[in-house]
Amino acid sequence: MEDAYVLQLTRAKFQELYLCFCGMSECEPNHSFGPAVRPNYIVHYILSGKGIYQVGEHRYELQQGQGFLIEPEMVTFYKADEEEPWSYLWVGFAGEQAKSHLEDLGLNTNQLIFQSSEGDDLKRIVVNMLKHHTSTQSNQYYLQSLLYEFFAVLTKNAQLRAVSRETKESIYVQKAINFIRNNYSAGIGVKDIAEHVCISRSYLYKLFEETLQMSPKDFLTQFQISRSKELLTVTDLSIEGVALSCGYGDALVYSKTFKKIIGTPPSVYRKSHRKEVKERLKSKEQKLEEMMETF
Repeated sequence: MEDAYVLQLTRAKFQELYLCFCGMSECEPNHSFGPAVRPNYIVHYILSGKGIYQVGEHRYELQQGQGFLIEPEMVTFYKADEEEPWSYLWVGFAGEQAKSHLEDLGLNTNQLIFQSSEGDDLKRIVVNMLKHHTSTQSNQYYLQSLLYEFFAVLTKNAQLRAVSRETKESIYVQKAINFIRNNYSAGIGVKDIAEHVCISRSYLYKLFEETLQMSPKDFLTQFQISRSKELLTVTDLSIEGVALSCGYGDALVYSKTFKKIIGTPPSVYRKSHRKEVKERLKSKEQKLEEMMETF
């Protein structure tokens, strides 16, 4: 688990570069996210502690003062250290010139890791973003200015760490992940994934085990269940509707799979998780108000 403060934006007023979401988290030991793919660019900066970040075959051990870039449609995994779990902030963004702005910072597919001593300024910016969460025209412009300030601070003394290019094998895995992401709701199987990537099922299995430490079938199932958790939390779809939306034609099979992975039936998860989210949001609003008083 993680204790997080999050701002999520649903409308983009600007096209060149715009904020999608931001937040701050204090993670518990071994808390992890992924393997997953994201639709936006996300920059994480580590405020304290340490953890690991994995992209394809590349694995990085990171600590306070370092940061990492998540690119759209790339499978990533990150995990807090068991002894010194990290806390971090993140800023998610998109736009026609987002890639170009990142390249100005020296960040791209071959350069995902950076180091900066401007942690206090980066934290101040994200706290201000969280503070101006109401959807007013004034706040939209102010959030846009804070996003550019975030980029400006990153350019001050960012030190980059070289990364090797992707291998052919990791490209196969990424292509398979993208296919799963775009078709998981259609009831696809491993055979469909292998045919799309144009490799054998056995070779696909080998690549997934080497890169992600799980089989293609397990990854597909985890992806579908992860998406269903989101639907259970934020929608009022019936269990049957959630199952269909995540590629399960049989709601009973879906419920059994969900319980096997998560530990509780979908209906119980929905009820308990919504209650937990409401309680945590109330607590976080109080903590956030206290935090903002220091800036």
